[in-house]
Amino acid sequence: MALTQQQKKRLRGLGHRLRPVVRVGNAGLSPALLAEFDRALEHHELMKVKIQAGDRETRQAFMEALRRHSGAELVQHTGNMGLLFKRRARNSRFATL
Repeated sequence: MALTQQQKKRLRGLGHRLRPVVRVGNAGLSPALLAEFDRALEHHELMKVKIQAGDRETRQAFMEALRRHSGAELVQHTGNMGLLFKRRARNSRFATL
């Protein structure tokens, strides 16, 4: 599900006003956090994640692990914030995307 640059631009605009739904701390990616992340991504489709742990490489590794785990598309990653998108199988809010 590769997004075009135009689609990413639109999603970044929509994601700008969002607040982080999931926060990853020093404890890392526990099974409970991953389960909550999956539920939230299925519900929201476009979701902001805040990673409050480690240095730049650690934050990038956590973001990449979340992306691989969920199969979502990374729309944007800036500092400790990331924006992920995964279209729902049915009743997607982003059907026109």
